[in-house]
Amino acid sequence: MSKRVTFQQSARPSLSRVRGTVVAASVGASMVLGAGAAFAASGTANTTSTVALAGAAGSVAQQAEVQSKAAASAKKAAAEKSVKAKEAAKKKAAAAKKKASSWEAPVEKYTLSATYGTGGARWAAKHSGQDFAVPIGTKVEAAHAGTVVKAGPNGGGDGPAYGNAVVIKHSNGKYSQYAHLSQINVKIGQTVKTGQKIALSGNTGNSSGPHLHFEIRTTPNYGSALDPVSFLRSVNVSL
Repeated sequence: MSKRVTFQQSARPSLSRVRGTVVAASVGASMVLGAGAAFAASGTANTTSTVALAGAAGSVAQQAEVQSKAAASAKKAAAEKSVKAKEAAKKKAAAAKKKASSWEAPVEKYTLSATYGTGGARWAAKHSGQDFAVPIGTKVEAAHAGTVVKAGPNGGGDGPAYGNAVVIKHSNGKYSQYAHLSQINVKIGQTVKTGQKIALSGNTGNSSGPHLHFEIRTTPNYGSALDPVSFLRSVNVSL
């Protein structure tokens, strides 16, 4: 009798064991769920971090692209500036070369007065040059590059009628003469360029008023004058 009761009790699981099993299962489930939640949380954090890194990388790439474009633009602008500077220098050199090889009027602002070949009581012979009516002190420039062969009072040796005068020898064998000057700024033997200041206009010598007397000669001396207006026209200078 007692053995049977013992057998029956051992065959049935006790209530406490059942409860323990349920509790264990519950704890296990909680642990599994907790692990899942932790994994989910960890996955969310990793995703957020990846997005943030990607955004930062994109921002750096954009900045690098902007800087690269700015550098390229600056390099292009510098290159264009250099090209323009070189072109300007070439043009300036060409203009200087052209000026050196060309002729020009001996003064910039003027009124033409007595012309070549004019006769009258004012001259012992016909007028040997072209007069440019200008105020005293007007800058007188070399009509062409050359070497000064006469410079001084008494017409530089051609006589007192010319007052203070300068004569320049040019490479084409012609000579230019500038007379009635108030001031001489060059000396004999000096080389001058086209357009270089050589004197100031005046009213010295046989002069009826302030002006520049200009001649083109075949020799450095009086008596060899050509029509200066016609000559200048032949070298592309119109008065």
